[in-house]
Amino acid sequence: MTQSSELIINATPTGDRIALLRDKQLVEYHVESNNEEFHVGDIFFGIVHRIHANLNAAFIDIGYEKDAFLHYHDLGPNIKSQIKFTRLMQQGKKNSGVSSRLAGFKLEPEIDKFGKMSDVLKGNNLVLVQIAKEPIGSKGHRLSCEISLAGRYLVLVPFGDGVNVSKKITDNGERKRLLRLVSSIKPENFGVIVRTVAEGKDVAELDKDLNELLDKWQAGMEKLQNARPREKIIGEMSRATSILRDMLNESFDSILVDTKEMYDEVRSFIQNIAPDKEKIVKLHNGKTKVFEQFGIEKQLKMLFGQTVSLPNGGYIVIEHTEALHVIDVNSGNKSSNVEDQETTAFNVNMEAAAEVARQLRLRDMGGIIVIDFIDMKNPQHKQQIYDHMRKEMKADRSKSTVLPLTKFGLMQITRQRVRPELNIITHEKCPTCNGTGKITAAISVSDQIEAKLDYVLTKQNESGLTLTVHPYLHGYFSTGSIFSRRWKWFWRYYKWVKLEPDSSLAITEYYFKNKQGDVIELE
Repeated sequence: MTQSSELIINATPTGDRIALLRDKQLVEYHVESNNEEFHVGDIFFGIVHRIHANLNAAFIDIGYEKDAFLHYHDLGPNIKSQIKFTRLMQQGKKNSGVSSRLAGFKLEPEIDKFGKMSDVLKGNNLVLVQIAKEPIGSKGHRLSCEISLAGRYLVLVPFGDGVNVSKKITDNGERKRLLRLVSSIKPENFGVIVRTVAEGKDVAELDKDLNELLDKWQAGMEKLQNARPREKIIGEMSRATSILRDMLNESFDSILVDTKEMYDEVRSFIQNIAPDKEKIVKLHNGKTKVFEQFGIEKQLKMLFGQTVSLPNGGYIVIEHTEALHVIDVNSGNKSSNVEDQETTAFNVNMEAAAEVARQLRLRDMGGIIVIDFIDMKNPQHKQQIYDHMRKEMKADRSKSTVLPLTKFGLMQITRQRVRPELNIITHEKCPTCNGTGKITAAISVSDQIEAKLDYVLTKQNESGLTLTVHPYLHGYFSTGSIFSRRWKWFWRYYKWVKLEPDSSLAITEYYFKNKQGDVIELE
């Protein structure tokens, strides 16, 4: 039976929240801030701040508060060709046979694999760099000079050569077909990687994807001609559209957004890459907030805690250390019968394997993960748990390695990490008392709201106002029919204020929206 896939996008005052559901279960969650200027995949015109000989690396200024890190191994073999091309584009030497599409460009020799950074880059050199990882902890961005542009079916690699087909395409005949097709359309001085989703696609679809990537590269290189240091040359698409690019397939049956702007953006993107799927994009305009209607708020609160329940009474406990993540599996019940203990352990471990794979993807946990499964004596059961975990991890877009269980029941997983782990606090420290256990009465929060309300209605003369608050305050303001606080506001100002509950807010958080739906900025 085919799983249903739904992408739900919720716009908030601070940015977009993106939820991917499989059979109504949350499997991926992303938050994209409106203030984010640095995304994985963005290409910048960086300036070398300093060379660190001991690390064989350079620290690059791309305009972020911390210098980004570029290791020698991430320069790529053709870095000298890239530096030469960048210099020529900046000097405007178009008539010297150099075009933005690299036709006729003579590549430089590849660099030594075991060379030194100081032999390639010097302080204040300008270089094209691509963000490979977001800042994690105290570290800045991780960069690469092996630039690549990802499309739906292909990945374009400037200054490269040859065609590589995804290892996940296992059919030998299909691999040869794709290799032959892409080699016939590949432009000069570009390498191409064929993605897994290209399996079965014809040359027209591949050629269209390739030309879109070439146009994107050309536009970036034309911008490079007059670019200043630290300027963004090519920007990666938004996280919502990048998810669509990577995951849009026959099983993706619904994309729901709650703002007209995002609806237009997503619909335009779908029209471009898969016109036949345009009808699955829908605009949510119901009275209930989209995350509330689909139960996503509730799932977020339940799934991001330290303890996560399993379907049949077991649970897992997730702990984080500086070096790794540790996940402990517990049965939640015990059996005195030895045979039942083995069966119980196996069943709970099978459920835990599926939930752990989901949690890694949901929280975007990376690095080393150690799972302490319940002890099992049957070797066949251990093999089944290992096979099950590998199967569950196949749906994950991040690269991972799963090792078999040790004799102590421990499993080790390594998972690629490109951005900080997502964490939603479910046991919240009270924002009013700061964890002391003593808070100001809720009525004082309502006094603050009513003071702001008076200012907005009288000083700013707003009408058609919407007040979004925690459900507790929503009840406090609206309970009592014509004797409620809201009705008192109406009789005082002769303006009706719409109340909107939002369980994602803390009890002290609130905001006002005008009749156009824009958030009113208050000091």
